[in-house]
Amino acid sequence: AAPQKIWIPTTNGDEDRYAHKRARFAKPFPHDVLGEVDPQAYRDWLSILADGDPAQFERVPRDSRAVAKLNDPQATYAFDLVGVDSHATRLAPPPTFASDAMAVEMAELYWQALTIDVPFRDYETNALVAAAVTDLNAFSHRLGSPPAGKIEIGGLFRGETAGDLIGPYVSQFLWLDVPYGLKVFDQRYRFPNRNQAFLTEFTEWLACQRGAEAAVKLQFEAEPRYICSNRELAEYVHQNFSFQTYLNAALIMLRFGHEALSPTNPYLGSRTQFGDITLGNKNILSLIAEASLIGQKGAYYHKWLVHRRLRPECFSGRIEVHVSGRMSYDVHPEILKCDGVARTKAVHGSSLLPIAFPEGCPTHPSYPSAHATNAGACATILKAFFNEDYPIPYPIEAMSDGRELVPWKGEPLTLGNEINKLANNIALGRDAAGVHYRSDSINGLFVGEQQALGLLCDYSRTYNERFDGFGLSTLSGEKVRIVNGELKPM
Repeated sequence: AAPQKIWIPTTNGDEDRYAHKRARFAKPFPHDVLGEVDPQAYRDWLSILADGDPAQFERVPRDSRAVAKLNDPQATYAFDLVGVDSHATRLAPPPTFASDAMAVEMAELYWQALTIDVPFRDYETNALVAAAVTDLNAFSHRLGSPPAGKIEIGGLFRGETAGDLIGPYVSQFLWLDVPYGLKVFDQRYRFPNRNQAFLTEFTEWLACQRGAEAAVKLQFEAEPRYICSNRELAEYVHQNFSFQTYLNAALIMLRFGHEALSPTNPYLGSRTQFGDITLGNKNILSLIAEASLIGQKGAYYHKWLVHRRLRPECFSGRIEVHVSGRMSYDVHPEILKCDGVARTKAVHGSSLLPIAFPEGCPTHPSYPSAHATNAGACATILKAFFNEDYPIPYPIEAMSDGRELVPWKGEPLTLGNEINKLANNIALGRDAAGVHYRSDSINGLFVGEQQALGLLCDYSRTYNERFDGFGLSTLSGEKVRIVNGELKPM
């Protein structure tokens, strides 16, 4: 790898601000009856984490009821020989516990839970979706970067690249058939039944924070369906393996033929050769897997060694304890007046955030999302090898019940836009499940992008072929070129 400058990260200060660590991730450590972590157990954990001695990780404090294990905290000390190392990635601190930004991020999650079974195709006519837009626009902090300065129904819950606002909510790469060796498979899957929500009762919620085994299981429909609402998207990102989605996308694009490849590919004009191990399918597919692993290391460094942000389910517990009068927390007053919270209490009997998974969030901190860093890294590789301006032939969309696909009749959908949308679908699908905040996902995408750009820089020096390098658009819309180890604006 090229020489790297190690960036000294800053936190949001919440860990030092609160003696009882109300804003820190602490599953499955010992918790009291209000769901607060035992302060001494947390101090012991910080000592183990800072020391980094592998043997000491076997002494991690655990609640007496815990069956859950911590998810790979030692990954925070893993390094790489190519790409941007995890410790060299830049990431701004997340919103503070008491901030207006945290309030609106939580509000979005309550509304995603309330609308989880509303088909994306029906958003324009759904009263609950309209109520979500009205409520979220009432917050003092603006959620994301809406083009008109406020959220509109067409942009609700979407990603923040230009491509995210074009076409259906779901990327074509989550609907199109996938060629897989001798077989082609469609992307209908067995998804959970509708109207399931978990951790909405305080005893269940507290047991989850303590790492106890879930008492119930997800119930699944017998008939498979396509992704058509956040219910399916949440379960897709519950079960997918790390680079599965981007492998599928690459296989779909390779089937489109040479016109779908990047214009800088030197083999496009060759009369005697084609790329395979270099600048061909083997190169593309292996780099996707490599970028996926590097991207997740970036997430785990920031998760464990820097930010240790509490998960949304835990924050909702603070809201529930506060409104019930058992403890006063400095949650922002706007979340206490949120229509989404009030509607949640009316439906479920508490202010706890409904979660799509019985086990709640994974056993690692929230910020940034590893699904997001993974997505940002893999999407960057895809854009480097494929023609972002190539229009997808015969685009489709799922019907409201997810049983069939129909032709998309709107504006053209390009590879670049649909790759960016795919990355955001996967990242924000975790938000729809209730296990991440928007800033976990959006900022995580950029961490993965940093690492993949570094990976491309390093590999650009290894080819015998003479070519103009890798050209691509970043998530922020900047066009860049990578030639002989250097990243330059186009």
